[in-house]
Amino acid sequence: MMNGVERNGSATANQSDLFGALRKMTLIRAFEERAIRLRSSGDIACSVHPCNGQEAIAVGARLALRDDDTVAATYRGHHWAIATGLPLDALMAEFLGRESGLNGGRAGAGLFLSIEHGFLGESGIVGATGPIATGAALAHQFEGRGRVSVASFGDGAMNQGAIHEAMCFAAVCDLPVIFMCENNGYAEFTDAAAMVRIPRLADRAASYGFPGIQIDGDDLEAVVAAVALAAKRARAGEGPTLIEAMTHRLGGHHTFDAQQYRPKGEQQSWAAADCIVRLRERLRDGGVGADRLSEIDREAEAMVDAAVGKAMAAPLSDPSTLLEHVYA
Repeated sequence: MMNGVERNGSATANQSDLFGALRKMTLIRAFEERAIRLRSSGDIACSVHPCNGQEAIAVGARLALRDDDTVAATYRGHHWAIATGLPLDALMAEFLGRESGLNGGRAGAGLFLSIEHGFLGESGIVGATGPIATGAALAHQFEGRGRVSVASFGDGAMNQGAIHEAMCFAAVCDLPVIFMCENNGYAEFTDAAAMVRIPRLADRAASYGFPGIQIDGDDLEAVVAAVALAAKRARAGEGPTLIEAMTHRLGGHHTFDAQQYRPKGEQQSWAAADCIVRLRERLRDGGVGADRLSEIDREAEAMVDAAVGKAMAAPLSDPSTLLEHVYA
């Protein structure tokens, strides 16, 4: 448990928690920005789907969870991976297709996993995290150790049958799973409002028989509080919770997305809601000096520099091993 976070369902974030969260969120942003540049230069060959703007969701959730809880993320799940504690150099090496990568450089930026960290992996299949996290929750229930599983997915995945089936099964079995919908306003290139006729996706939870709440996903403290409450219910055997975290995808769907579908001026207006900017302002208002905040930026860049350097020094993954650990 981190300082001010109570895992009995209530949550308060003290200055130390907030400062640590800002460091983690800034590190995620620096890592993503570097990955974008490496993709543009051709050093990274696989697709990269940045999570810029959504960092507070993963960092806030991990702050409220136990270290032994598990997470299943989408291909836009690098914030969850770093928030969960995956080694930065091994993660960057995976992006770069190096032998020292988390999965030997075979998985790239969208499919890696680290079971030892409780990170059940990213998935390129929209909605796949629902069944994966629900299966893990079933295992946690049998274990009886009070562990919780989190399924992270986007607003577009709410229309996938796999999510519906996972929620049905989780509800009937009272499984300890949190369904975290990161609603960033776009299902790839399609405005979310063009796909549904209800203003709150969280309201769908009522049809399954468990709570659904909508929160400001750019507010770290709101995320901490919601996840702490959902985890409390799950550990008490009261079943799932759906959290719809409203957020902003500050960049494109992927690194080469021209974003011509965005209304003029949207990105500029959304930048004002940046979760990192908001948390920095919160800390500044609380008395944290500009020098200390600037040090966070320098520290993040240095950590990413070190991770890239170590990854680049490793040999490329051997193509002859590509089919190892692949089953059909």
